Amino acid sequence: MRFAEIETFRALMRGSSTRKAAALLHVTQPAISQSLKRLEAQAGMLLFQRTGGRLVPTPEARALWIEVERVFIGMDAIEHRVKSLRDFGLTQLELSCFPAYGLGFMPRALARLKAHRGASPWPQVSLQVLSSKDVRDRVAMGISDFGLMADELSLEGIDHSTFSRFPGVVVMPEGHALARFKTIKPEQLAEAAFIALNPEDPSHQRLEAALAPYGVALRVLVQTPYAASVCEMALRGLGVGLVNPITALDYAERGLVVRRLSIDVHFTCILALPAGKVLSATARDFLSLMRLQLAEDEKRMQRYLR
Repeated sequence: MRFAEIETFRALMRGSSTRKAAALLHVTQPAISQSLKRLEAQAGMLLFQRTGGRLVPTPEARALWIEVERVFIGMDAIEHRVKSLRDFGLTQLELSCFPAYGLGFMPRALARLKAHRGASPWPQVSLQVLSSKDVRDRVAMGISDFGLMADELSLEGIDHSTFSRFPGVVVMPEGHALARFKTIKPEQLAEAAFIALNPEDPSHQRLEAALAPYGVALRVLVQTPYAASVCEMALRGLGVGLVNPITALDYAERGLVVRRLSIDVHFTCILALPAGKVLSATARDFLSLMRLQLAEDEKRMQRYLR
């Protein structure tokens, strides 16, 4: 049966006359009559009894009606899904992020997404804060739409780009002896109790390499894998540390003192994506908002570095 005949059948079941069916489909009554003839010829059975100008469905027509409506309900659902995807994109967002950006930056970016979408439906969001290795693995397996990770691991098997690259900042508690300086020099770090990232962390290795020409050895008080822990310990007076300025931002707003370092020890954040996968409209939209949030965070941090 052709689609036109099926539409005629639905209209006749609703209207019970060729006149009403014609009005529903915006066609002429003769067109409805011809379509009904073709429908019954193709079906090989009588579908309507002609009684006093009315069309009364046969039992066979009523049985067919159930199947036809089931199909059209499915088509309506497909049409609704297409419209939803066109207007709002895929309504699911699987994110993985290492702690340096997962504890402060990503919540800020998600708040921006909520404001951006307004009354539009909120996507189903999963934010997993994990080690960089776990972020890479989830992205490589296609579990996450994308992830943010440190630059300490192999990038084989994933698509990637640099999301951010910032010089590290020295963090310390209020009232610390180094707080009166706008820029901290290598030899000044040698005088302070130092809260270090773990030795295998690339930024820690870059710091030691940058200090070596000055003959500076750090007096490490505590080692930790997380920049957020460095900030928290510095805030509580344990010593000074070197972290990504994006991580330091939340703590600066709580009173952590942030200063520039005179030598360049950078922190790089990698955007990891499943190899060859096309991002959904929702993921692309959120990624754009993340970049706006990053620029805003960088601008805010500059106020603490004056």
